[in-house]
Amino acid sequence: MSSTVSYSLQDNIGVINVNNPPVNALSHAVRQGLLDAITTAQSDASEAVVIVCEGRTFIAGADITEFGKPLQSPWLPELLDTIEASTKLVVAAIHGTALGGGFETALAAHYRCAIPSAKVGFPEVKLGLLPGAGGTQRTPRLAGVKASLDLITTGAPITAGQAEKIGLIDKIIDGDLQEGAINWVKELIADGVPIRRSSEQAVPDYEASIFDDYRAALEKRARGQIAPARIVSAVEAAATSTFEDGLAVERELFMECMGSSQSAGMRHLFFAERQASKIDGLAKDTPKRPVASVGIIGGGTMGGGIAMSFANAGIPVTMIEISDEALQRGLSIIERNYAGSVKRGKISEDKAVACRALISGSTDYAALADVDMVVEAVFEDPDLKKKIFTQLDAVCKLGAILATNTSYQDVNAIAAATSRPEDVIGMHFFSPAHIMKLLEVVRGEKTADDVLATVMALAKKIRKVAVVSGVCYGFIGNRMLRPYGKTAQLLLLEGASPQQVDAAMETWGMAMGPMRVFDLAGLDIGYSARKALTDEQKGDPRSYRVPDLLVEAGRLGQKSGAGFYAYDDKRRAIPDPAVDELIAAAAAEFGMERREISDDEIVDRLISALVDEGRKILDEGIAQRSSDIDVVYIYGYGFPVSRGGPMFYADQQ
Repeated sequence: MSSTVSYSLQDNIGVINVNNPPVNALSHAVRQGLLDAITTAQSDASEAVVIVCEGRTFIAGADITEFGKPLQSPWLPELLDTIEASTKLVVAAIHGTALGGGFETALAAHYRCAIPSAKVGFPEVKLGLLPGAGGTQRTPRLAGVKASLDLITTGAPITAGQAEKIGLIDKIIDGDLQEGAINWVKELIADGVPIRRSSEQAVPDYEASIFDDYRAALEKRARGQIAPARIVSAVEAAATSTFEDGLAVERELFMECMGSSQSAGMRHLFFAERQASKIDGLAKDTPKRPVASVGIIGGGTMGGGIAMSFANAGIPVTMIEISDEALQRGLSIIERNYAGSVKRGKISEDKAVACRALISGSTDYAALADVDMVVEAVFEDPDLKKKIFTQLDAVCKLGAILATNTSYQDVNAIAAATSRPEDVIGMHFFSPAHIMKLLEVVRGEKTADDVLATVMALAKKIRKVAVVSGVCYGFIGNRMLRPYGKTAQLLLLEGASPQQVDAAMETWGMAMGPMRVFDLAGLDIGYSARKALTDEQKGDPRSYRVPDLLVEAGRLGQKSGAGFYAYDDKRRAIPDPAVDELIAAAAAEFGMERREISDDEIVDRLISALVDEGRKILDEGIAQRSSDIDVVYIYGYGFPVSRGGPMFYADQQ
């Protein structure tokens, strides 16, 4: 058929085999091969056709190398129409993942089987798109409206078992998939089972209000993204019109999304995330050190979250605290976190128990003598960190990786406290560490290549998105946050209120406005950090006068019940006139005349502050590429994914 698709007869069954490593993507060659094979089967001795795939997965989606290029015929809708129109029974046999166009291909078959470990889904919404080859039309005819909306608007895959329950999978195959699928097809033929085309099925009954209900819910959840609402409209077309008319609606909405700046930004992030794992000057065959056990210094919120990240990946952890009381407090936090995850349905009870069993504790550094890596996660005191690394140098075995979770401090200075700076690296986790995906990997001046390669590979194992940074105060993310925060403080003195600044940024798409972020982090953290800086390092005193006054008034943020806002017992932010008075007094102190400030000015100045610092970071070589900065800000700082990151957004503007 083609270099990627073969066709053969096994008894009376035609077997179409896709082999396009690594994920059997729907390249032009695969589409052409499938079309040729289905066409051949219509006139040969076969009585039915099975579509299977080689390697670790069924068709996992589109070929990303074709993104942005003109499509070559046959395009996917044309191919799927041909599969569905087959006069011989067609069965898709699924293993691994059938995603996006891959799952649309399976839905065009007349029946579907899968092994228990298989997963199916439509991740297009994560690229600002919707399924564009009939996915929004065939799915509701098989699974109903609600299940389809849940599946397609979230973009999250479901298991074969879940798919079977809602009618998207017809048979679970235990054992060898191809053999089982062929035997099942022979049974279908013997039973005289008719060809069942998804497009000819009626959409099951549904509540008429469901579409407006989903639009309202998605408007809150999707933070300005347009694709989710378009998905609802496409599924609504499936329920209220013919298949052909619904396809036309789907195609129109797909093209609208494809041409949007949102999809451009989200597709940029898709590639940026993959690019971030590539390290300039680091050979692909760089050896990696084994990491079969990890030590964590510090059992607070951050240390506990880091411990859970490793335990969740099956790596045993030893947590060190200064006293039995502190250790038990840290382990109790971990217990509560796992209990919360079970209650929310994030993991099973058995999984939580197994993970928790991997975490032990001690008050003696000698317990770290044989671990392969240690992550220090104490508070931001450079002298304390250096003292800890001197102890680790004395206790840990040769070759153990020594990592610091510092958010700001000089990794080179910390490494210099040891006799093996080549083994030292920064691993800046984001809180809560067992949930947040970003990991800034800070490469010290003397960090060995195999240490960097090991940590980058380990990041993937513990399900983090890793970005490499050079050494500077605050690395990539927090360094950019400083001018962003300073600009926010100047906006207050010039005439904006905390709630106006936050509302402007949240309406624009940020997960949280800057004042709410500062309150959540604790205003005393920045206050303490400034005490260690010279006046020159602190910069313009107007940029920190208001938070200093708040801290000195006992308003430390959420944890004290008051910061830029007052907080009720549910930690809801409430505008406080006392803060407005404090801001006005600070402005008068500097002789500043306050004025009306527009939301557009707030957004422009704050984003410009981020971008300007990002450009300096690039110029200095702290970040490898501008897309790495975008990854940091989307995964670590709540930047709207639909805008592609601060650097991409600036380029588009």
